[in-house]
Amino acid sequence: MSIRVFLADDHTVVRDGLRALLEAQADITVVGDAADGRKAVDQVRKLRPDVVVMDIAMPGLNGIEATQQIRESCPSTHVMILSMHSSPEHVFRALQAGARGYLIKESAGKEVAVAVRALHAGRRYFSRQITDTVIDDYIHQRQFSSDRSPLGSLSPREREVLQLVVEGKSSVEIAEILFLSPKTVETYRSRIMEKLGIHDLPSLVKFAIKHGLTTLE
Repeated sequence: MSIRVFLADDHTVVRDGLRALLEAQADITVVGDAADGRKAVDQVRKLRPDVVVMDIAMPGLNGIEATQQIRESCPSTHVMILSMHSSPEHVFRALQAGARGYLIKESAGKEVAVAVRALHAGRRYFSRQITDTVIDDYIHQRQFSSDRSPLGSLSPREREVLQLVVEGKSSVEIAEILFLSPKTVETYRSRIMEKLGIHDLPSLVKFAIKHGLTTLE
């Protein structure tokens, strides 16, 4: 029986390339794809693939937040992050969200099929640049400090609102995306800035980029 894979990346050329690579394998079938995190979560809930190959930098809802939502609603689906970012912040947050693997894009062509099979078999898989020893250290050392992280003070919903705010969405637009009232969005926004001790939008954008919640892409 084929391994059912879903692709989430905001670049069409990347999705097409991954599809071609994976569908060339006799034991792998690509069942769908999405260009943003929110659509990816919705489609994964419907399709229930075995493995999701997930980019981090996506509009609307980034790959890390999407990973957490997928793991909560589809525990049998394994998520592999595929990203150009390899900083400790990105790797730790991906693992904390429930990702089972992490591939660097530059090595994806050679490893993606191997990684998909590993996750389907219940194993973790990481690019060579991210060794098991370093990963274990990230999990062990940073787990104790996660409560002290500024992002740790925000709820998942507040992180969603934060990303949409720094992407330039208005309160009305955010309300429509998240099915909230504009007044509720404004309340979230004020609460976020109060918790983070940030008082203007440029500083909020810098914070979000620094902590891997969004990128300049």
